[in-house]
Amino acid sequence: MLKFMLILVAAAPFVCFQSSVSPSPIDSKLTLGKTSSSDGVSIAYVACGKGEAALVFIHGGLADRTFWSNQLEPLAGQHRVVALDLGGHGASGRNRKQWTLESLGRDVEAVVERERLRSVILVGNSLGGAVALEAARLLPGRVVGVIAVDTCHDFSARMDPAALRQRAESFRKDFPSACDAMAQSLFHPDADPKLAKDVKTRFRRASPEVLASLLESFGTYDGARAAMAARVPIYCLNGDLFPTRSDSNRKIVPEFKAVIMRHAGHFPMLERPEEFNAKLVELVGELEQKSAQLRARRAGK
Repeated sequence: MLKFMLILVAAAPFVCFQSSVSPSPIDSKLTLGKTSSSDGVSIAYVACGKGEAALVFIHGGLADRTFWSNQLEPLAGQHRVVALDLGGHGASGRNRKQWTLESLGRDVEAVVERERLRSVILVGNSLGGAVALEAARLLPGRVVGVIAVDTCHDFSARMDPAALRQRAESFRKDFPSACDAMAQSLFHPDADPKLAKDVKTRFRRASPEVLASLLESFGTYDGARAAMAARVPIYCLNGDLFPTRSDSNRKIVPEFKAVIMRHAGHFPMLERPEEFNAKLVELVGELEQKSAQLRARRAGK
């Protein structure tokens, strides 16, 4: 199983959070949209910009689309950018009978279909990285690549179903305390304390049942199989708080690459957004170049 899930059971995060300074309201340049997932759950999203390859931003568990507010407008000058609220999060519906990674992948699929995006790069933080792999499998031929943000540390790691059930019950029993304890493990010890405080606040606004149900579903998840089934290059833009097993991952996905932001925690896009954006643009450019080369080889046949 993916490294972020292993971390979660040990009381570290798989979710995504907001920075210490609350984001400004959605800019007027962003168009609000809504669609329905395959099971009828309403999915809210925003979009703006133009470009051949669209960037679809996928937040982590208990988060929402505004957590990418430092990326959307800066990148909209060269790309169509889209950020959605996964089912059970933000302004999207919570009327889902079963919460699984596949169901969240279907949410991404629904937004890509609604926007009629033909060429897509999926950018997923934490849980959003696994969701991106599911969405890539569901959208063959349209996903150029996946950029996982502090996730996909180790495709081969697997989880103990009993430990997952125990963790899920801890969130059901005392959600605020469980959230606060988890928040302490997100950053390096000298990170901005305001950011850690904000994380605790954001945790407490979320749905404990959605989180618990997702946790229980992870027991059968095979990260290596999901990575191979995506059939696209997978790049990581990770902090260094948790180790990334690049050599192991390349045995599963030869086109795996990891860029590490030094002394950054689980949310590098929040801690140092300008540095993060610059590195993200470089990775997007590499994926676009790979895609162009592949098209050229196919045209030459």
